[in-house]
Amino acid sequence: MNIEKLKDLEAEFFDEYPKAFEDERLLKIMKKFNPSKLEELSKDYFHKDNFSQPDVVCGNFIKIVSKSVVVSFYDKMKLKDAIKDMGLYEKDMFSIALYDLLHGNKKEGYASLVEILSQYSLAKWTLISLVPYYMNRKEEYFIKPTTAKNIISYLELKDLKYKPKPSFEFYKGFKKALDEIKENVPKNLSEENICLTAFLRLAIDICEVE
Repeated sequence: MNIEKLKDLEAEFFDEYPKAFEDERLLKIMKKFNPSKLEELSKDYFHKDNFSQPDVVCGNFIKIVSKSVVVSFYDKMKLKDAIKDMGLYEKDMFSIALYDLLHGNKKEGYASLVEILSQYSLAKWTLISLVPYYMNRKEEYFIKPTTAKNIISYLELKDLKYKPKPSFEFYKGFKKALDEIKENVPKNLSEENICLTAFLRLAIDICEVE
């Protein structure tokens, strides 16, 4: 990781937003994103005890994705149609994969969910990483492809190669890199993981314009 470039990003961000995420412009964006409410709903919807009802779990997955502003309208509609078309067996497999991703073997959960969603051309980072992020906002990261690629390129994260198909291996490596970045920036940029990635995205945009 290029620490010098990271510090340049930090300086540019504070030059534009001296109050960091207390800036009114950013507060409006965060309010629209509404992570606290979606965290509350996700923890209720995807509690361990609820996975005995696959149909309910699948419906709740659609609800969370539908309420999020970070997933495209097209993907929301396509996901809704896909799950509607699933039979009982597929919904059961989807529920098991999601349980593993959230409460069990994360690596297996990733692989299984990607396999299921691939059948509908929906194996996308935004859909795979959304609910895990809402379930644990201080530990997990929401992965937006363009942001991830820009962070890797700008900060010269040599050991990471972005691929559009989600995988646990990439997520694990990218999370490790983001956790390291978190340790090297002020707390008001990293108290919440969505703030960390938002800071990096905004600062890189500023630097590239200049």
